[in-house]
Amino acid sequence: MDHFYSITDLTREFGVSTRTIRFYEDEGLIHPVRKGRARLFRHSDRTLLHNILRGKRLGFSIAEIREIVEMYKAPPGEAGQLKSIIEKVQARRSELEQKRRDIEDLLVDLDSAEKACEARLSEIKAR
Repeated sequence: MDHFYSITDLTREFGVSTRTIRFYEDEGLIHPVRKGRARLFRHSDRTLLHNILRGKRLGFSIAEIREIVEMYKAPPGEAGQLKSIIEKVQARRSELEQKRRDIEDLLVDLDSAEKACEARLSEIKAR
């Protein structure tokens, strides 16, 4: 017999709201079994939710996550999916490294501006 997870089980496990899970369902990313008003999630839904949340944490858009999920179901299959994920991870890493360089440059500029203001303030007070 299959083991099912309730929406409450998944919200507790992953620390997300029921609204979040319903959003992914509305987006067609997960497809729980319905029993009356209750949603019952299979192990595969749980795994998929875990991967969706990982993708969001890595900065992937819903469209990118959908593309990856759909790739698993049809050609090029899992190998193509993995290659696509690697490309997306590399692109995301590159974006973040550029942002880090930009932040480091900005911090240097802020330090310089602060020191210039402090120096000028000292000159004004010395008069």
